[in-house]
Amino acid sequence: MGDGKQLDGDRPSPPREELPSADVLPEARPVAESDPTLGEAGGEAPAAPPSLAGVSMFDEPAREPPKLPKKKEKPREAPAAPAPPKPVKRDEPPVATKRQRGARRLKFTREGKYYLGITLGVGFAAINTGNNLLYLLLGMLLSLIVVSGVMSELSLRNLTVTRRLPLRAQVGRPHLVEIEVFNHKGKIPSYAIEVEDLRAGQPADKRCFFLKISPSSAQVAAYRRTPARRGRDHHTGFRIATRFPFGLFEKSREVMAPGDLIIYPAVDPVRLPIDVGTKPGHSGRLVGRGGGDDIYTVRPRRDGDDPRDIYWRKSAITSQLVVRERTREARPDVELVLDVIRPAPEPDEHAAQFERRVREVASRAVAHLKRGDTVVVRTTASHRVLADRTVGADPVLRFLALVETVDAATLAAKRLEEADGLAGSAARRNGAERARVA
Repeated sequence: MGDGKQLDGDRPSPPREELPSADVLPEARPVAESDPTLGEAGGEAPAAPPSLAGVSMFDEPAREPPKLPKKKEKPREAPAAPAPPKPVKRDEPPVATKRQRGARRLKFTREGKYYLGITLGVGFAAINTGNNLLYLLLGMLLSLIVVSGVMSELSLRNLTVTRRLPLRAQVGRPHLVEIEVFNHKGKIPSYAIEVEDLRAGQPADKRCFFLKISPSSAQVAAYRRTPARRGRDHHTGFRIATRFPFGLFEKSREVMAPGDLIIYPAVDPVRLPIDVGTKPGHSGRLVGRGGGDDIYTVRPRRDGDDPRDIYWRKSAITSQLVVRERTREARPDVELVLDVIRPAPEPDEHAAQFERRVREVASRAVAHLKRGDTVVVRTTASHRVLADRTVGADPVLRFLALVETVDAATLAAKRLEEADGLAGSAARRNGAERARVA
């Protein structure tokens, strides 16, 4: 004990290492390439901040937030191809467009005016007296007006109107015009529909009435009309109206439906005279030798005659063969001239006289065509038309239906322009021929 030996338990503890102060920065440890704190492998460690005063050694250095993997963008889908158009059924009539629907017009009927007067009277009485029964009656009267407007609108909606004109029409002879109305509504019928045919420059006096048009169905009606003058009859459209359900108001709309009808001039029966120089019994025929059906004469047979023309009955009587010569029938070309020049001071009766001349020319042309002649109708303005039995009288009647009078000065200027044009074309043609020859 006294020798100063120290026991094992009295061994001095090893000296403690001094902790580094806050001002001394620890050495940066090397960072492995696979350090998860870096965004990319093999990157450098983040730089230390310039001052770490007041930061404990136990605080870990700030780390950058890990970068999230980028979301893969979905490839954009190609725009879908447009759907093919639906095939249109030919049996179904076309649906009315917005332009064809037209604006609505409302008109009071005689009963509607009385009804409106009664409604206003009940309204004033209800306001002045404050009676609940009068207010109730006023509400019922007003509700009928609202119901009338809604139901009439349903009847007029989705209707298509078409017109069927005849192939030909003539002055003084009645013809029929058919009107067809198609209801495009799938479940609602249309009631009390009145269709009025509109014509340019003429009053609308022809209409058709349809009591009921079932859903997705059509109704056809016709009206009779007798034209009073020739020319082009231009139809502009229709006026569709209804007074359904109470007859208090008439709601209508107009639709556009153009159409033209040519009105032929009137034709009177004419008895044509027999042409001078023709054989009796053959009205209007030029008789001669030919290949007709009738016998012109008989003569002795010569070499070269057709054996089928031998007249055996006469040959049996005589001592030699006799042949028949047949007639040659031909119709002359009839030319009818119509004066269309209008005098400068036009008299009042000139229009009536011109219409009578047109009617006379049409009557004579039809009579000649019935007889089998070839007819040429010519005007003094150098217009002409030809017709025969094969084509009928339609070309002549159509030409006469559209013919109009022409002013003398206008006709002279037109002819001068045509002459200058012909002279210029002839000069150009001669110059081209000279150049080709040279």
